[in-house]
Amino acid sequence: MTIHIGAAPGDIAETVLMPGDPLRAKWAAERFLENPRCVNEVRGMLGFTGTWQGHPVTIHGSGMGMPSLSIYANELIRDYGAKTLIRIGSCGAMQPQVALRDLVLAMSATAVSTPSSTIFRELTYAPTADFSLLEAAAATARARGLAPHVGGIYSSDTFYDERPDLDEQMVRHGILAVEMEAAELYTLAARYQCRALAILTVSDHLPSGERLSSADREQSFSDMVEIALETAFSTQ
Repeated sequence: MTIHIGAAPGDIAETVLMPGDPLRAKWAAERFLENPRCVNEVRGMLGFTGTWQGHPVTIHGSGMGMPSLSIYANELIRDYGAKTLIRIGSCGAMQPQVALRDLVLAMSATAVSTPSSTIFRELTYAPTADFSLLEAAAATARARGLAPHVGGIYSSDTFYDERPDLDEQMVRHGILAVEMEAAELYTLAARYQCRALAILTVSDHLPSGERLSSADREQSFSDMVEIALETAFSTQ
């Protein structure tokens, strides 16, 4: 047990999928895992462990934003021995060729700051995904008839951003989409020598203002869970 995770030793699998919403973690565990059991509910942040095709898997919520994810990822890795962490979540498209429902695989994650920024002092650290996971996820998605976008994303701790000039620079420099957690996840994975990847579905489009309905979000989330599970165990 840690400050924020009430799981007992051995309750957390080495492979962890991390949606932001704890209720999404519950939904995914009940739908995709065999014999899932709740291993954490401290402060309402739910975590479940079960098996997928015989492989132990934990699906644990991260909360919204990098400070929240940092708490859970640190404890999952440092105290429970998680080795592979895959974020499954939504993002907002920033490029015209990235459409609603498209899949984005984050090769790198730019950020103004992260909870880890202070340890780098004057250095601008570039957080990146694990290449074996990135390559496998792209192959898995293509095998399912999808055409994923692979490239850089922007991780922001400001949901209601009022910096159109910053968005313009992200678009200008080819950033595919914006979300709120991946940069810190990638940084922690590098620090602890673990593997990490963010698999994202476009739920809204910043240039056009389009948004997915709740039903469409659920179907897209199913695709991400399946791709994440296949990816995690095809690379071991």
